[in-house]
Amino acid sequence: MTWLADTRTSYDTVASSYADFVSDALSSQPHMKAALTLFASEVDGPAVDVGCGPGQFTAFLASLGVEASGIDLSPAMIDIARREHPGQRFEVGSMTDLPLPDASVAGVLAFWSLIHVPDDEVPVALDHFRRVLRPGGLLVIGYHVGVGSRLKTEGYGGHPMRVHVHLRQPWWLAKRVRAAGFTVEAEWALNPENTVSQAILFARASA
Repeated sequence: MTWLADTRTSYDTVASSYADFVSDALSSQPHMKAALTLFASEVDGPAVDVGCGPGQFTAFLASLGVEASGIDLSPAMIDIARREHPGQRFEVGSMTDLPLPDASVAGVLAFWSLIHVPDDEVPVALDHFRRVLRPGGLLVIGYHVGVGSRLKTEGYGGHPMRVHVHLRQPWWLAKRVRAAGFTVEAEWALNPENTVSQAILFARASA
């Protein structure tokens, strides 16, 4: 199977238990909530949550007044998102082939979804982010910091999975974000004392 098929099948399998696992993510991660709040304040038009999962971040953005929609590779995740957040638009799609018109959104959020994309496919996803963003639009990426990757074979609720989790150095990701036509504005380090730390990158689409 390809990485896309593996990721889709894995998250279809764990969709319900994953939704339970992340249900309190914002209350337990204040810096993540702050990043979303900043994103909402900076976006002056529609935004898309790429790799939205069960839609909790999409819904939070909507609560802040953003016209937010969600896209996810997993049909089961999209089913949950539609059921839990019936007032918002969610659809199945891949970040390497976003089903959106050019320059159609003012913001792209990719919170810990790029982590499953192989290194050689990251520029493809970033090119799609730039394509759908208006000039001056905001891109925010959350990711795991480190080197290398690991194969995740068991996930949420003990269900079987087969997804690679890729760790990246900030310089590595920033270099590719710039090459895709963005200006990197800021980077937040999260949990730097943990074995696997995290980061949030903020970048602006060049005119």
